[in-house]
Amino acid sequence: MGGELQQFKADFFKALSHPLRIRILELLSEGEKSVNEIQSILNKEGSAVSQQLSLLRAKNIVVGTKDGKRVLYSLRDPMIMNLLEVAREIFNNHLIDTITMFEELDDTDSNKTTKEEPVEY
Repeated sequence: MGGELQQFKADFFKALSHPLRIRILELLSEGEKSVNEIQSILNKEGSAVSQQLSLLRAKNIVVGTKDGKRVLYSLRDPMIMNLLEVAREIFNNHLIDTITMFEELDDTDSNKTTKEEPVEY
């Protein structure tokens, strides 16, 4: 049973591993939207949006409900946005660490490039 849970997690994260899918999920966190609304907001072709929505639907991350001739998509579980927010915080922490490292390297390089006065004996 343990292996099944890891496989579910791996498949779930694989489904989230595309920038357009992440952006679609961020849009759907604001409320349900049709394919046309999503493609208009993202300035993407309908086929690209439809393809990504199809994958997200197959992984039970989004659901589609028929509204006349159109399908409105929404998040299956709003907790997905919590997960994406945590991912953003992790990214920000890594970014802060990287910036700090570069600042420390810059300080070290600045100290090396200053000319030392000759010592007289």
